[in-house]
Amino acid sequence: MRELLELLEKDHTLTVAQLAVMLDKPQDEIAALIKQFEADKTIVKYQTIVNWEKAGADRVTAIIEVRITPQREVGFDAIAERIYRFPEVRSLYLMSGAYDLLVIVEAKTLKEAAQFVSTKLSTIEGVISTTTHFMLKQYKEAGVILEDEEEDRRLVVSP
Repeated sequence: MRELLELLEKDHTLTVAQLAVMLDKPQDEIAALIKQFEADKTIVKYQTIVNWEKAGADRVTAIIEVRITPQREVGFDAIAERIYRFPEVRSLYLMSGAYDLLVIVEAKTLKEAAQFVSTKLSTIEGVISTTTHFMLKQYKEAGVILEDEEEDRRLVVSP
């Protein structure tokens, strides 16, 4: 049920009762669907989006383009698995185009992120090259605007 998944993706704190009303379905049906989605890994995790800059935490995010040589029989998967197991790796994507993998890494400092690339990522057999970009400011995360200062700009209509 796509509508249920979309509602949970937008706000995982909605209760089964609230979801049942919103979807006009019985609570037990909604609860069973959620359990099924969790069991079959359709719902992988419930997550809170935090504006870490506002929370005062200094973190560096690096986006790394990685070119690799695919391995016989397993293609890109074996190298991707080695990379996504590092605790610094927040996200990893197989890409089309100029590079093969997009790696998103979080570290405490620029030096720590650079060290990850030079000592862990670049040394993996099959990695041909890396290009690292550092995020300077985050405006939006997972569809959520982090600091929306837009005010209502509609004209006041009075009778």
